[in-house]
Amino acid sequence: MISFIKWTALIIIIAVLQTSVLPQYLFPIYKPDLFLIFMVLLALRAPFTVSLPASYSLGLLKDCLSGIYFGLNAFSFLIVYLVIKLLSDRLYVQNAFLLVMTVSASTVAVMAINLILLTIFSESPGLFSSILHSVIPHLLMNAFAVSLTTLFPEINRSGTAR
Repeated sequence: MISFIKWTALIIIIAVLQTSVLPQYLFPIYKPDLFLIFMVLLALRAPFTVSLPASYSLGLLKDCLSGIYFGLNAFSFLIVYLVIKLLSDRLYVQNAFLLVMTVSASTVAVMAINLILLTIFSESPGLFSSILHSVIPHLLMNAFAVSLTTLFPEINRSGTAR
């Protein structure tokens, strides 16, 4: 029960940071995706039974808070989660550089999946150029934000954040 309260508090803190605090200080193109970073950490370090519903729920929560198509980020988070989970047995997840590279690859993958889905199901002109314009800043901010997790030793232990 205590662990559930800690996880819920952590997700609430991430949601408040993502939606209220960071937009006050950063331009939208330079805002890190804390939900994606947390999903990657869960995929690498949490058991399947906990992290699968949590990754889908994080995507749904991001969809609810962002106001765009409901289920878009949930589906892309789920696809990226499954790929990371398949590769996580082969990755040394205690390496900080590998964690940064995994988050970077996940950022590009989520943006590519979102672009493909929006291209199929939407008729927005200029969609490709607007997403392509924001890939590099978004990628760099996510990589920087996940590199800050090395400052917290409880995250870098063999298990998940405690």
